Amino acid sequence: MSNVLSILLAAGAGLPAFSLAVEALRRSPPPPAQLRWAPDIPIQYVEVNGIRLRYIKTGRGPALVLLHTLRTQLDLFEKIVPELAEDFTVYAPDLPGHGYSDIPDVKYDAAFFADAVEGFLEALDLNDVMLAGVSIGGAIPLIVAARRNPRVARVVAINPYDYVQGRGMARGSLTALLVVMAAGIPVLGETVMRLRNIFIMKNVLEGGVSDPGSISPTLLREIYLTGNRKGHYRALINLLRNAGSWQAATKDYAHIKIPVLFLWGNQDWARPDEREQDRRLVPRAEMVTVGRGGHFLPLDRPDAVVRHLREFGSRTANR
Repeated sequence: MSNVLSILLAAGAGLPAFSLAVEALRRSPPPPAQLRWAPDIPIQYVEVNGIRLRYIKTGRGPALVLLHTLRTQLDLFEKIVPELAEDFTVYAPDLPGHGYSDIPDVKYDAAFFADAVEGFLEALDLNDVMLAGVSIGGAIPLIVAARRNPRVARVVAINPYDYVQGRGMARGSLTALLVVMAAGIPVLGETVMRLRNIFIMKNVLEGGVSDPGSISPTLLREIYLTGNRKGHYRALINLLRNAGSWQAATKDYAHIKIPVLFLWGNQDWARPDEREQDRRLVPRAEMVTVGRGGHFLPLDRPDAVVRHLREFGSRTANR
């Protein structure tokens, strides 16, 4: 028995070293020269608070800024940007530590992301903005609105990630649960992240949609490959270890004075009471639930997202 235990301990001790070797062999993908799904939309970069952010801009009309979820990138909106560009000037950045934006060595909490988005609006001198996003990208607009940022006129929070201490992702699948649990444990979290593969990624992301077919294999691979960028996995662990900050930020939602629409997928990770809690916290907020929609609502129900953004933007334009 002691010999077996010794072997197991030795194997366990060697796993972190093996994971480091695996990580060192990963090839960091070069930034794409154009978008696969919209090659006519130019890819641009802007420096915000010393961080270089990738973003796109397209269309004509009032400013609409779209913010993606944790561990994805601006390509999450591939199904809705072309249609929204008919009514809005659409901006979509890669958040810090995501996609092809810089990966700074900082604390990845809610305040950091809100600061980055406010800096993005300032750097591009955007005003009268409809700020919309999904997951943490849905919580950021609420935080920015609670700060009374004068550049933001209205907010659409799609499945905001601000409940259960930031562990909502764990409800998506058993794999997601194990990833979230492991991320909170020093050494083990880093080891598990370094041993990631596309099958794990596929299982986690499919836990966020109503229909697995909503995520194309091409998009899945694009998102997976950006995770091979140097330092990317450390940023994700950092974000997951600071995930409680998203719920903590809800204490300021009562300060919001501008129009807010909560847009929920009926199969989102948030439970009905958690969704209702958000609506109660924001004065005069509207709330809509979309059928056949999971956490990644722009992938599951792009038609509904486009329709509600258009209607809400039009209805609140003169408030």
